[in-house]
Amino acid sequence: MTWGDNCDGRTDEQLLDAHIAGETGAFATLIERHQRRLLAIAYRTTNNPEDAHDALQDALLNAHCMAKHYRAEAKVISWLHRIVVNACLDRIRRNKSHRTIPIPEFDVLPLADPHDHTTDVDLAVSVGHALNLLPPDQRAAVVAVDVEGLPVNEAAARLGVPTGTIKSRCSRGRLKLAALLGHLQEPV
Repeated sequence: MTWGDNCDGRTDEQLLDAHIAGETGAFATLIERHQRRLLAIAYRTTNNPEDAHDALQDALLNAHCMAKHYRAEAKVISWLHRIVVNACLDRIRRNKSHRTIPIPEFDVLPLADPHDHTTDVDLAVSVGHALNLLPPDQRAAVVAVDVEGLPVNEAAARLGVPTGTIKSRCSRGRLKLAALLGHLQEPV
């Protein structure tokens, strides 16, 4: 089996078992199957393409090495999701120790050309910036529930915390986002 062979009819669990048993290419097939989704999770968690790619690489190496410790309590994709989010959060924590120079913010003109999508980009940048200002645990919860649309119980399983923790992290995160993004509301 080669890296590009994604026509394997086995389940994720069967591929992971085959990898653990030493089958060359089984892990590559598993990752190829979910690579886009895992990269999207990394992008949304880090809000930085370079960090997302680095965190995903760290996560996949970790998953490859720690596969024998996988417990079938959750789906393989949930297990991979958790590893990717944890790698992203680790990278975010490491990055906080590095000094950065803030980019000045510019006001968005209220009367923009409807054919100009700059305001959409500005909105996405503003939301992404606001998400980056949240503590990593709140950001991970908000991204899982509000961006990815996962049910609270599934987000809790993927992040490895109780459902009540996800609810409180989302609530606190949403309150902070509302304060950070309040300038985007239309005047009443």
